[in-house]
Amino acid sequence: MIGYVTIGSADPAAAAAFFDPLFAELGGARAYTLETMIAWGFGPKRPLIMVTRPWNGEAATPGNGAMIALMARDAAQVNRLHALALSLGGRDEGAPGPRGEGFYGGYFRDPEGNKFNAFVYG
Repeated sequence: MIGYVTIGSADPAAAAAFFDPLFAELGGARAYTLETMIAWGFGPKRPLIMVTRPWNGEAATPGNGAMIALMARDAAQVNRLHALALSLGGRDEGAPGPRGEGFYGGYFRDPEGNKFNAFVYG
Protein backbone atom coordinates (compact mmCIF):
# COMPACT_ATOMS: atom_id res chain seq x y z
CA MET A 1 0.00 0.00 0.00
CA ILE A 2 1.22 3.52 -0.74
CA GLY A 3 2.12 5.59 2.32
CA TYR A 4 3.10 8.79 0.54
CA VAL A 5 4.26 10.22 -2.78
CA THR A 6 6.76 13.01 -3.34
CA ILE A 7 7.33 15.44 -6.16
CA GLY A 8 10.35 17.67 -6.53
CA SER A 9 10.23 21.44 -6.28
CA ALA A 10 12.84 24.18 -6.50
CA ASP A 11 10.76 26.17 -4.00
CA PRO A 12 8.31 24.19 -1.82
CA ALA A 13 6.92 27.35 -0.19
CA ALA A 14 6.00 28.77 -3.61
CA ALA A 15 4.57 25.40 -4.68
CA ALA A 16 2.29 25.51 -1.63
CA ALA A 17 0.43 28.48 -3.15
CA PHE A 18 -0.68 26.05 -5.88
CA PHE A 19 -1.29 22.98 -3.72
CA ASP A 20 -2.95 24.47 -0.60
CA PRO A 21 -6.22 25.41 -2.39
CA LEU A 22 -6.11 22.42 -4.73
CA PHE A 23 -5.75 19.87 -1.93
CA ALA A 24 -8.25 21.76 0.28
CA GLU A 25 -10.87 21.06 -2.42
CA LEU A 26 -10.19 17.35 -1.81
CA GLY A 27 -10.46 17.71 1.97
CA GLY A 28 -6.70 17.80 2.48
CA ALA A 29 -4.69 19.97 4.83
CA ARG A 30 -1.03 20.46 5.58
CA ALA A 31 0.30 17.63 7.71
CA TYR A 32 3.61 19.39 8.27
CA THR A 33 5.88 22.09 6.88
CA LEU A 34 9.67 21.98 6.94
CA GLU A 35 12.17 24.30 5.25
CA THR A 36 12.75 21.81 2.42
CA MET A 37 9.46 19.87 2.39
CA ILE A 38 5.70 20.35 2.77
CA ALA A 39 3.26 17.46 3.20
CA TRP A 40 -0.54 17.34 2.90
CA GLY A 41 -2.75 14.72 4.53
CA PHE A 42 -6.18 13.53 3.49
CA GLY A 43 -7.29 11.52 6.53
CA PRO A 44 -6.30 8.45 8.50
CA LYS A 45 -4.73 5.61 6.55
CA ARG A 46 -4.60 7.67 3.37
CA PRO A 47 -1.37 8.55 1.57
CA LEU A 48 0.35 11.88 2.07
CA ILE A 49 1.45 14.01 -0.86
CA MET A 50 4.75 15.81 -0.34
CA VAL A 51 6.59 18.54 -2.22
CA THR A 52 10.31 18.52 -1.53
CA ARG A 53 13.59 19.91 -2.72
CA PRO A 54 15.61 17.00 -4.11
CA TRP A 55 17.91 15.59 -1.44
CA ASN A 56 20.82 15.28 -3.88
CA GLY A 57 20.84 19.05 -4.47
CA GLU A 58 20.24 18.70 -8.20
CA ALA A 59 17.41 20.37 -10.12
CA ALA A 60 13.84 19.24 -9.50
CA THR A 61 12.41 17.82 -12.73
CA PRO A 62 9.06 16.16 -13.51
CA GLY A 63 9.24 12.43 -14.16
CA ASN A 64 8.60 11.36 -17.75
CA GLY A 65 5.55 9.12 -17.58
CA ALA A 66 4.95 9.88 -13.90
CA MET A 67 1.54 11.20 -12.81
CA ILE A 68 -0.40 11.53 -9.57
CA ALA A 69 -4.09 10.70 -9.86
CA LEU A 70 -6.40 12.52 -7.42
CA MET A 71 -9.66 10.70 -6.66
CA ALA A 72 -12.62 13.09 -6.81
CA ARG A 73 -16.14 12.65 -5.40
CA ASP A 74 -17.90 13.28 -8.72
CA ALA A 75 -17.52 14.80 -12.18
CA ALA A 76 -18.38 18.26 -10.85
CA GLN A 77 -15.42 18.09 -8.47
CA VAL A 78 -13.15 16.93 -11.32
CA ASN A 79 -14.25 20.03 -13.24
CA ARG A 80 -13.62 22.29 -10.22
CA LEU A 81 -10.17 20.80 -9.56
CA HIS A 82 -9.11 21.17 -13.18
CA ALA A 83 -10.34 24.77 -13.37
CA LEU A 84 -8.76 25.59 -10.01
CA ALA A 85 -5.41 24.14 -11.10
CA LEU A 86 -5.44 26.28 -14.24
CA SER A 87 -6.43 29.40 -12.29
CA LEU A 88 -3.47 28.80 -9.95
CA GLY A 89 -0.96 28.74 -12.79
CA GLY A 90 -1.21 25.09 -13.85
CA ARG A 91 -1.24 23.98 -17.48
CA ASP A 92 -3.96 22.01 -19.22
CA GLU A 93 -3.00 18.46 -20.24
CA GLY A 94 -6.52 17.34 -21.22
CA ALA A 95 -9.84 18.97 -20.41
CA PRO A 96 -12.24 17.11 -18.10
CA GLY A 97 -14.40 14.59 -19.86
CA PRO A 98 -15.18 10.90 -20.30
CA ARG A 99 -12.19 8.70 -21.05
CA GLY A 100 -13.49 5.22 -21.68
CA GLU A 101 -16.36 3.44 -20.04
CA GLY A 102 -17.13 4.70 -16.55
CA PHE A 103 -14.04 6.94 -16.22
CA TYR A 104 -14.15 10.75 -16.13
CA GLY A 105 -10.95 12.74 -15.75
CA GLY A 106 -9.17 16.01 -16.31
CA TYR A 107 -5.39 16.32 -16.65
CA PHE A 108 -3.11 19.21 -15.69
CA ARG A 109 0.45 20.09 -14.73
CA ASP A 110 1.50 22.15 -11.75
CA PRO A 111 3.64 25.26 -12.35
CA GLU A 112 6.83 23.13 -12.17
CA GLY A 113 5.57 20.62 -14.74
CA ASN A 114 4.45 17.69 -12.55
CA LYS A 115 1.46 15.89 -14.08
CA PHE A 116 -1.82 15.28 -12.23
CA ASN A 117 -5.19 13.78 -13.08
CA ALA A 118 -8.41 14.45 -11.20
CA PHE A 119 -10.75 11.53 -11.85
CA VAL A 120 -13.86 9.64 -10.83
CA TYR A 121 -15.19 6.21 -11.78
CA GLY A 122 -18.84 5.68 -12.52
